[in-house]
Amino acid sequence: MKVGAVFPQLEIGTDPADIARYARELERLGFDHLVIYDHVLGADPDRPGGWSGPYTKDSLFHEPFVLYGYLAAVTTRLGLATAVIILPQRQAALVAKQAAEVDVLSRGRLRLGVGLGWNAIEYTALGQDFGTRGRRIEEQIALMRQLWTQPLVTFTGRWHTLPDAGIKPLPIQRPIPIWFGGYAEPALRRVARLGDGWMSGAASAEKAKSALELIDRGLAEAGRTRADFGVEARIPYGDGQPDVWRTLLRDWEAAGATHASLNTMMRGFSTPGEHVAAIRKFAEALGLSSA
Repeated sequence: MKVGAVFPQLEIGTDPADIARYARELERLGFDHLVIYDHVLGADPDRPGGWSGPYTKDSLFHEPFVLYGYLAAVTTRLGLATAVIILPQRQAALVAKQAAEVDVLSRGRLRLGVGLGWNAIEYTALGQDFGTRGRRIEEQIALMRQLWTQPLVTFTGRWHTLPDAGIKPLPIQRPIPIWFGGYAEPALRRVARLGDGWMSGAASAEKAKSALELIDRGLAEAGRTRADFGVEARIPYGDGQPDVWRTLLRDWEAAGATHASLNTMMRGFSTPGEHVAAIRKFAEALGLSSA
């Protein structure tokens, strides 16, 4: 199982040196990949009608593609994963172009996690329809995979039209792996039909059991198996107890997880250095290769 970490973007600040230091240390310690969340805008809790989302205008979100273009230059081996790009609020051809560029600059290290999102305010601000996002994401993926593998594409769909055009440079990976987030039954069925993997946010393998069973049924219906499908677990830092981490990882591995990512956010760390210390403790406890 490949082990990575979630980029602590809510708490790491905006100093490029701190960001580079964190990524380089993650790589030095033997972690396999770095995961980043995506939000373009934050809402004001005092707005008319109120706001009940987990993030607000005061939540810090670095833009994933720009950040990964930077980190591609300051790391050499670390995988770069999004978890997840809210794809239907973005233009499909532009996402394909941005992802291809990150893949080129990182020499093939991008794993593109995508999802529908939940923040209707972002959709409104970005000029996209919140109500059709589930149907549109399927067409977006079909288009992007063509753009990543063909120099010229002619595409006519319900929402996208491409008249014999293409992107250059093409990515190193053709196509770039697309993983999905999501927990609702339609999302999990979509994962099984279209995805290269599923990014779970469940607190444990036991809590993800029903979702994994649904994915397995969907894979079988699509003539696929777990052999060509990945599962990523999220490992909470919790109280920093190595025995708890080992148990969580062991259970996830038994459930067929291929990847796991440590999340050090929301544990009271107030400086980038504290997050670095946390990933170092995890690496040492788990005996990662370079720790």
